[in-house]
Amino acid sequence: MNIAWQRFHAAALDLARSGTVKERLQRAYRQHLADLDENQLPPELRAEFASLVRTLTREKPMRGEDALAATIRKLSNSDSDKIAGTLVELFGRLSRLSDGEADDTPLAAAAPLPAAAIGTARVIPLFAEARP
Repeated sequence: MNIAWQRFHAAALDLARSGTVKERLQRAYRQHLADLDENQLPPELRAEFASLVRTLTREKPMRGEDALAATIRKLSNSDSDKIAGTLVELFGRLSRLSDGEADDTPLAAAAPLPAAAIGTARVIPLFAEARP
């Protein structure tokens, strides 16, 4: 399996875990993407990944911190949300490219479920049924 896909997958999972968006973003980048070489990505994603790296490491660090920590500290929650969304979008595009699909295929154009699968879904009640 592709190392870039594995790294982005792990980063996306970290973004889905508990903590503030800033904590999750810092953990996802530091643990999974900081040492990823952009040449391990498909050519069509390299510029966006390089932009993501620049965005997350743009601030001058104070004593005892690195550029990532300084940047995360200065980000607003709204900007953190946008950057996290960009990371997840890159993972989605990487996944589609890894599957051999076109990069610009919208999610709505994904293959529909087979007709046999639609009628076989089980519904699991979340609450106990009230009995008279």
